[in-house]
Amino acid sequence: MNRNTLSVIFQTIRCSKGLTLGILLTVSGAVIAALLPPLVLEWIIDRLTACSSVSFTAAALYFGLIALTGLLESGREIQLTVLGQRITGNLRRALNDKLSRLTADDLTRQEPGAAVSRFISDVDTVETLFTSGIISMTADLCKVISIFVIIGGKNPGLALMLLLLVPVLFGFTRFVQKRSLKAQMKNRKAVAKAANHVPETIHNIRTIHTLGKEEHMEKRYRDYIDESYAAMEKTNFFDAIYSPVILIFNAAVVAVILVLSATGIPVIKTFFGMSVGTAVAMISYISQVFDPLERIGMEIQTIQSAVAGVHRINEFLGQPERWDTDEEPRFMEASPCVELKDVCFGYVPERKVLHDLSFQLLPGEHLTLTGRTGAGKTTVFKLLLGQYHPQSGHVRVHGQEAALIPDSAKRELFGYVEQTFRPVPGTVADQIKLFDEAISLDMVKSAAKLVGIHHAIASLPEGYQTIYASDLFSQGQQQLLSIARAVAAQPEILLLDEITANLDADTEQAVLAALRNASRNRTVLSISHRLYEQTGGKQIQI
Repeated sequence: MNRNTLSVIFQTIRCSKGLTLGILLTVSGAVIAALLPPLVLEWIIDRLTACSSVSFTAAALYFGLIALTGLLESGREIQLTVLGQRITGNLRRALNDKLSRLTADDLTRQEPGAAVSRFISDVDTVETLFTSGIISMTADLCKVISIFVIIGGKNPGLALMLLLLVPVLFGFTRFVQKRSLKAQMKNRKAVAKAANHVPETIHNIRTIHTLGKEEHMEKRYRDYIDESYAAMEKTNFFDAIYSPVILIFNAAVVAVILVLSATGIPVIKTFFGMSVGTAVAMISYISQVFDPLERIGMEIQTIQSAVAGVHRINEFLGQPERWDTDEEPRFMEASPCVELKDVCFGYVPERKVLHDLSFQLLPGEHLTLTGRTGAGKTTVFKLLLGQYHPQSGHVRVHGQEAALIPDSAKRELFGYVEQTFRPVPGTVADQIKLFDEAISLDMVKSAAKLVGIHHAIASLPEGYQTIYASDLFSQGQQQLLSIARAVAAQPEILLLDEITANLDADTEQAVLAALRNASRNRTVLSISHRLYEQTGGKQIQI
């Protein structure tokens, strides 16, 4: 079932009711506590200017309210950070879960750099929705509205002046936000390209050295970095000009209000006149208005940036998922081990790779597929492994549609050996068992002995527990590890995809000998003319 960012966020909030309540209490408490100190200060100064005494309790109340405001705001930020981290963790889990449920087409089309940027950069921006985004903006808006209400009661002229300035500040804020967001999007795309460039370069390093394309790859990387740098320069420029402009507005309003309050003109004094204590309180409130207005501008910008991240995450989470499979395999004993009947398939609907392909493979039989490159031999394997649905016809294993066989049953059913060994992070044993807890170390050793790689592994410093590195084994030995990996779970069917194509003659003989052992008493479907010559069986051309 597809999910989206908001559903993950709301689920996290529902599961964090105590934390959510704490945030609401500290947010509202911080807003209220921040409004009180200027009123207490006004009372104290008016008492002092009237030559009246001020108790120690009043002074303690003023400083106590300031301290309380600080504590509540700190509590708010701590709780928002915790909630943000929970949301971040749940989003990354949702993305990882989605990654495992993508269709084969969508999975192979994912650019590593773009996928990484969604897991890291985009998820981090969503976290800011809470640490310095929606909740903080709501608190600041409540604070600004409350200050306007207080100022309107104390100094109507000042309230009117501030109300006239708000649209100007909002227009300036929108101007900065739009250009900054555009620059941030350019930077994010450039970072994704740069992140994707590094693994691409490493993967193709031998070809790059062979063709002398080092300077070309360096230039491409520099171009991506320069593109990112140019975008960040624009973002930094708009960030740099925003705060000074707000501060200038703050100083100008304070200066104007003090001049107007000191004038002797009765009409002006009616709107702007105030006591010394009220003037001090108004100056404090003015700064409290501009500070949250400045933050609101940045918070809107942060929210917009996060919205872009939300959009990218939702795009990823909204991609088509693999079809549902059966909970348990439903094999039919009397059916052929493998059966393809009138199968048509193409990765692009209008360009079919397989045309009405039909064949059967009985238990224990060996069948070799032959044909030109691109004829669809490897595609047959992908259909058998359930990675794709045929567009017409049937692909069955023991009578059950291959695409409906549950993943949990596939490793005991299929052993798949590719042309190239693909290592995983971990020990040598992990290369064979692939972190499958159902495969014991004895099973790992048994598979290694079967294909003739056991002694090479046993001679390593820590044997099977040696951390795998590509220089530990030759290319032929790596292919033996592939075969051991394929047979470790004792599967019924072996799928062999041109596994000797990249080997020299001597190494090929060793691998073929291992395959003869591995193929004994198993059903084998291969794409290897050499294996067909060595083991016999049936052969069909597609």
